[in-house]
Amino acid sequence: MPEGDTVYQAARRLHRALAGRVLTVTDFRVPAYATVDLSGQRMDEVVSRGKHLLMHVGDHVIHSHLKMEGTWEVYPPDGRWRHPAYQARAVLRTEDAQAVGFQLGLLEVLPRSAEAEAVGYLGPDLLGPDWDAEEAIRRLSANPEAPIAVALLDQRNLAGVGNVYANEICFVRGVLPTRPIADVDVPAAVSLAHRMLVANRDRTVRVTTGDTRRGRNTWVYGRQGQPCRRCGTPIRRIELGRTELEERVTYFCPVCQT
Repeated sequence: MPEGDTVYQAARRLHRALAGRVLTVTDFRVPAYATVDLSGQRMDEVVSRGKHLLMHVGDHVIHSHLKMEGTWEVYPPDGRWRHPAYQARAVLRTEDAQAVGFQLGLLEVLPRSAEAEAVGYLGPDLLGPDWDAEEAIRRLSANPEAPIAVALLDQRNLAGVGNVYANEICFVRGVLPTRPIADVDVPAAVSLAHRMLVANRDRTVRVTTGDTRRGRNTWVYGRQGQPCRRCGTPIRRIELGRTELEERVTYFCPVCQT
């Protein structure tokens, strides 16, 4: 599942392949940007901002979000794609490589001056060079009645936490995902979120337990009905969100989390 660490890794791969190189072909396969042509312009950099990916090309920014199923992949110039062509939403080519965005949940090409409008609402980026823990704490604490899992997933509070991390943070901190922010040690939760994402930003498999063995990498996420790794109680699941449309499957141990 794409979360902040996934997008960070994607940005790094794309930056290595494209940064400093001239785009020879750009093909945006969404109606609103189908006529946009950035060929002949240089890719300045590729960066992540929470779960968002930003490609800076001259006076433009290519802004994408993976959502649930999206991915950016890099191939040799004549390399065969691993996904069907109908899933491609963006194709960027240079003399040395091609980058293809498949099943992107969001893709837009904006003037660089409009970047702040697109991502300016985001909270501090957990993997960004300007990470600001105090600001993340302030934003989370501003809505004391919000359930902790919901607040962690709100990208306006801090950018990069997805459902896997929200579930795992709640378990490690020993709090039910429904516990209100007012009853949570917010600085400790923010510190843990930062440590977890930093620990996983270079890993191919996300690990929150410290155990890299297959099937041992998470405490509660995806483990409904399986015994808690600490107490043996079956892991439960509920759906939780700010609204019915935003509800996410949430896992927890009813004994270890209170």
